[in-house]
Amino acid sequence: MTEYPLLIVTAVTAEADAFRARLDPGRTVVEAVGVGPAAAAAGTARLLATGHYRAVISAGIAGGFPGRAPVGSLVIATRSIAADLGAESPDGFLPIEELGFGSSLLDTDPALLKALRTALPEAIIGDVLTLATVTGTAETAERLATRFPEAAAEAMEGHGVAVAASGAGLPFAELRAISNPIGPRDRAAWRLADAFAALGSTAPALDTLP
Repeated sequence: MTEYPLLIVTAVTAEADAFRARLDPGRTVVEAVGVGPAAAAAGTARLLATGHYRAVISAGIAGGFPGRAPVGSLVIATRSIAADLGAESPDGFLPIEELGFGSSLLDTDPALLKALRTALPEAIIGDVLTLATVTGTAETAERLATRFPEAAAEAMEGHGVAVAASGAGLPFAELRAISNPIGPRDRAAWRLADAFAALGSTAPALDTLP
């Protein structure tokens, strides 16, 4: 019986390149699909419609919640949450669940989560938020930390990839390397090289996933 490869989906080529040279192409395929939840969902759905895969991982760099995921660390998502999917109201943000229009979160596949935790024991485990507009102020960072007490990181693609994987009936997980703390934007303090190195360091572990 043919074993289908694992599909790793990133936003940009630099993230994909952090993995590619260190992975077995027979077991793992890495593709960059674009930035943001819409591009991630559409790109992943296209890949799944034109190829056969055993599971899907959304991977790349991310912002870490201060005190929960320091710069340079790895985060494995327990859930991928569309944190800005909902509506504003005078009393605050209303998630899509309260509007009665569906769900803003998707759970990581339990077996894949267990395998990732075993393969990457140093990784932090927590929710990863998906936002079309990333956080750039202390006020927004505090509001998100309060709304999502289990959140460790935020990025822009995970929930979109998860929706596509779920629609195809495939196991899904999200893996992030922290390049910066969320909050006021300070590009000078970002450690992109360290985050890309952290991503690349996971390649041997990813090649062992069932």
